[in-house]
Amino acid sequence: MQVGFICYNGRFVPGSEPILTADNRSFRYGDGCFETMKVYQGQVMLADLHIERLLTSMNRLHFEVPPHYTKEYFTELITELCAMNGVSRLARVRLTVFRSNGGFYEPVDNTPNFIIQCGELSRRIFELNENGLSIDVFPDARKSSDKLSSIKSNNCLAYVMAAMFARQQMLDEAILLNHHGRVADTTNANIFMVRHQRLITPPLSEGGVCGVMRKYLLRTELPFRIEERPLTISDLENADEIFLTNAIYGIRWVGLFRESSYGNATAAILHELLFEGVI
Repeated sequence: MQVGFICYNGRFVPGSEPILTADNRSFRYGDGCFETMKVYQGQVMLADLHIERLLTSMNRLHFEVPPHYTKEYFTELITELCAMNGVSRLARVRLTVFRSNGGFYEPVDNTPNFIIQCGELSRRIFELNENGLSIDVFPDARKSSDKLSSIKSNNCLAYVMAAMFARQQMLDEAILLNHHGRVADTTNANIFMVRHQRLITPPLSEGGVCGVMRKYLLRTELPFRIEERPLTISDLENADEIFLTNAIYGIRWVGLFRESSYGNATAAILHELLFEGVI
């Protein structure tokens, strides 16, 4: 993802310039959170929802959030950085926040620091996937279902291992379960199933990350009824359709989960609606 310049605490510096030490709390403890955003034609897509989630996460992690940490502040830095790196047409942006150095598990300074990185995306990112994704359950970890589970935490070990499992098993994605054995989310997306023309997704109390595209769907008037309720593996196996959502890809439909196969009629309709509403 590294391109040209990065933004460190509001300063634009070469991406090759070292800016962290071995005492960095994100490196040592995963102490922080991040946002992954899409920029299109110089505009941060769904910026309101991204910054809302970022500030909510920082408050939940007891950062002392400066008053200038606003949507306007971050979007201006992001768009300027993308312009400097020549990727304003279509870019992936990561904004990582971490606590100031000091202390062991207990911090001594709750001041936030941040790094913004950007890289070019393919125009195909707006297209609905032609072939359905193949997914299965990651068996080696369970997500907690607590106050912190919905945060995009800098501690992503379960997701890293799930992504490695997916690659080893020649899958496109892996599902993470919670401690009750129910569906939480996937390696980089929230999960929806379609059953009798209803869209169903696990509530955040089930341990999934509070995804921006998930929230956008829940807040948007759609020609389908949406409900939040716990989902089991059996629910997915008996679904009419399954699709995944995140801020970069929008919607991706699942073609195969274990022995069950699915179509994409609902996902295709939602993709068109999202394309018209967000772009």
